[in-house]
Amino acid sequence: MARLSRLSALFAIAFLLLGVQCKNVSKRSLSNNIKCHVNGRFFRNPDRTEESMWTRDECAKYYLCVDKEVYEFRCSEGLLFDVSRQKCVAAQNVFNCDLSTETIIPKPLLEQAGCANETHLGCADGACVPAEYFCDGSSDCNDSSDEGWCDVSYDPNAAAPCEPGQCELPNCFCSRNGTETPGRLVTSQTPQMITLTFSGPVNHENWDIYSKHLFTERRNPNGCPIKATFFVSHSYTNYRHVQKLWNDGHEIAINSITRREPEEWWSKNATVEDWFDEMVGQANIINRFSRVRMEDFRGLRAPFLSVGWNRQFLMMQEFGFVYDSSVVAPLVNPPYWPYTLDYKMPHRCAGDSQYCPTRSYAGLWEMVINPLVHSKETCATLDQCPTKPAREEVYNILMNNFKRHYLTNRAPFGIHLDSTWLKSSDEYLMEFKQFIDEVLKLPDVYFVTNRQVIEWIKRPTPVLQLKNFYPWLCPNRRLTDFEVACPKPTTCKLPSKILAHDRYMITCTECPKTYPWIRNEFGVE
Repeated sequence: MARLSRLSALFAIAFLLLGVQCKNVSKRSLSNNIKCHVNGRFFRNPDRTEESMWTRDECAKYYLCVDKEVYEFRCSEGLLFDVSRQKCVAAQNVFNCDLSTETIIPKPLLEQAGCANETHLGCADGACVPAEYFCDGSSDCNDSSDEGWCDVSYDPNAAAPCEPGQCELPNCFCSRNGTETPGRLVTSQTPQMITLTFSGPVNHENWDIYSKHLFTERRNPNGCPIKATFFVSHSYTNYRHVQKLWNDGHEIAINSITRREPEEWWSKNATVEDWFDEMVGQANIINRFSRVRMEDFRGLRAPFLSVGWNRQFLMMQEFGFVYDSSVVAPLVNPPYWPYTLDYKMPHRCAGDSQYCPTRSYAGLWEMVINPLVHSKETCATLDQCPTKPAREEVYNILMNNFKRHYLTNRAPFGIHLDSTWLKSSDEYLMEFKQFIDEVLKLPDVYFVTNRQVIEWIKRPTPVLQLKNFYPWLCPNRRLTDFEVACPKPTTCKLPSKILAHDRYMITCTECPKTYPWIRNEFGVE
């Protein structure tokens, strides 16, 4: 009975998580020449031919060994098996059909190796290398064990836990559990900040929503228009529209040039140089073709929320970024406040593609994403919820999650959306606007940018004094004629050797020679 229960559990997991169809499951024995792997993980047939391994039929198959018997599974139509992620995913996102099993990296010995040099630590094979080489993004052990065990629990160079007495505003903020209010303000004197953030291109598909529906005539209690943060990616972006958003006081932040797939590339493969090319490169593109000032770029969001581990944050610190907004926290009550990365994160790293930083990055802020609760499930963004919200549910989802913040510690309530989600349904947009109008009736609710949240945390200001809090005021901006968005932009038809076809780009500036891209941000080559 125990064996049957274990088999039932294994098959249930396969059906629920891997997209398996019952009719495609068959039992195999050792006599079928499929080798049994005893690590309890799914694997591919290691004896498949080189000619067949990249075929859809072969790449959709995977196996599981239970009690020395091998069971065959097959992904549903349109899916292939990703051996690294141990699940069936969309065929276009699978790039490891040639791998039979996960790459298992041995655990390093560290201090147990008894290295003669006290500044060295041991690899899994007993070899000793300098301690600072561990988890630095480059393999120095022959068995790669210095880079295989690098989460917060194992990194020997990990940041220390929060020391509130040593971490003082305005340059450092942490608390032992991550939920304490800055400045120890009482709840009634803490404003409820709401951050609307949009990720992706800005173009004709979402421009009406931004220019006509969300921000027109809506004002915070201090009389200033509500604001949002736009994490802008490059492809298909209308740079005149980005310029207009910046003119209107919204925050323009970075979401990369390519948004390349697979999603795991950002977290597992992207080097420090890749992060620089993608993020600083996109800042250069926006600066050149939307005329947004370089000093106004403060934050970035990793594509697909695929946090890039220490490599991403090293680049950010080296090149002057102020904050990241990619890390998804586990669900807690009360929710987490943003924090600086001087010390260890106050929570575990949540999500399959979340490879959070382990080192200390003094003064670098994490605008942490508190998940939404919907139908007993959690999701970082509304468009990522496992169960798609019914049209009439959007208002209730937003209001219930808002109350989880407003009625507890008033940590900033983030509403994070893909740039086209509201366009997918008129009812979604109507419910969304209804929520905004309802909470704006409260005297202590403010829709602000990520940058404005950080400015408030640096100088916690009671609700009654917010009408004089300068970072949230709205004085007339002094823009040069060159910086003001033009009424009639230029549509540029541009060649691209890398993309192998022409691309269109809209801007108020002169057209470049070629379509801007990685290492060619200004389109001069």
